[in-house]
Amino acid sequence: MTIKEIAHRLVELCRIGEFEKAQTELFADDCVSIEPDGAPVKEVKGLDGLAEKGKQFMDMMEPHGFSVSDPIVADDFFSCTIMMDATFKPTGQRSKSTEIAVYEVKDGKIIKEEFFFRPQG
Repeated sequence: MTIKEIAHRLVELCRIGEFEKAQTELFADDCVSIEPDGAPVKEVKGLDGLAEKGKQFMDMMEPHGFSVSDPIVADDFFSCTIMMDATFKPTGQRSKSTEIAVYEVKDGKIIKEEFFFRPQG
């Protein structure tokens, strides 16, 4: 797959809530996921770490709405914005947030994802 195909496939799967399928289909076994300082988990490595991070995230929130922009591609990278409306179970606080996600692709797989937002709390 080309980087444009990977970017569009990731967005397509995320828009229908198929996050696990996106990870197993598009991410490298040794991928890295990085969150900003102040996030519950700063960095995880590998598909197992990514899956566990996703499970923990989904366990702590009740989603009300989610959207992903079309991707922007440049060289070996692509980016999109993610909007989420959710209630966080530990606090009962509902919030809407927007973040920028940047992905790096090598040899037809996503090797790194990094999220940019201001953690609340």
